[in-house]
Amino acid sequence: MIASAPADDRVFAGNRAVGRIALAVGSGSTGSRRQRVHEAGSLRVRFPNSVNKDILEAVIVNTAGGMTGGDRFDVDVTVAAGAQVTVTTAAAEKVYRSTGPETAVGVKLNVAAGGMLAWLPQQTILFDRVRLRRTIDVDLAPGAGIVLAEAVVFGRAAMGETVRDGYFFDRWRVRIGGTLVFAESLRLDGAVAAQLAQPSVARGGIAIATVLKIPGGESDADAVRALEKDLVAEASVSAWNGLAVARLAAPSGEALQRDLVGVLTALGGMPLPRLWLN
Repeated sequence: MIASAPADDRVFAGNRAVGRIALAVGSGSTGSRRQRVHEAGSLRVRFPNSVNKDILEAVIVNTAGGMTGGDRFDVDVTVAAGAQVTVTTAAAEKVYRSTGPETAVGVKLNVAAGGMLAWLPQQTILFDRVRLRRTIDVDLAPGAGIVLAEAVVFGRAAMGETVRDGYFFDRWRVRIGGTLVFAESLRLDGAVAAQLAQPSVARGGIAIATVLKIPGGESDADAVRALEKDLVAEASVSAWNGLAVARLAAPSGEALQRDLVGVLTALGGMPLPRLWLN
């Protein structure tokens, strides 16, 4: 006889949100167009009319109204040769406190030679006692391009919120032609506010972002450095081996968003989503 799971566990599992999007974008005589769209659970993707028909704009919507412990969300985007797509979210994603289980987010991005992807979701806002594990895996063919920006806000300063305790693990892996070219992992566990206050982490900032551009070089780094006097955030940028990476740490989500718009505009490559500019 097989023992059944406790009733409380079954109720908890039955109320967890699960969502998945698989999007394939191709290129044709009329510009970049979606070839395949798969939606499951609480994730949806919409395609507002774009001024530039060569670039498809995709907007991800989470109908669950946020994320919390035990939820699982996956996004898989494939871009064919010659296609261009910008992916964003309809709103900032909120990740609420957990009683123990992690919120899991998995992102897989694949771009063929001559394709271009701008992965530009709006901010991820974390609440006190959050438990979030996110993985981002990028596979580029030689000659493919990507601009990837992720911003995380630890509590909304305007609402007096502080993330004193929690868990956040963020792992990025980027490959070109199967070769690993960029890898990093961020882990904040336990006293998050105290860790962010350390000079070697965020120097008291509560909003952080990383921007990756491939191909990227010193001209991209110089364009970001030229903005230094206009940025509220503490920022740094480096370029090596055909890629450029900028990092920002700001005192609020609002300040970070304003600075991110400036940095992404300076890097060029793809126009910002209209939702970023409203």
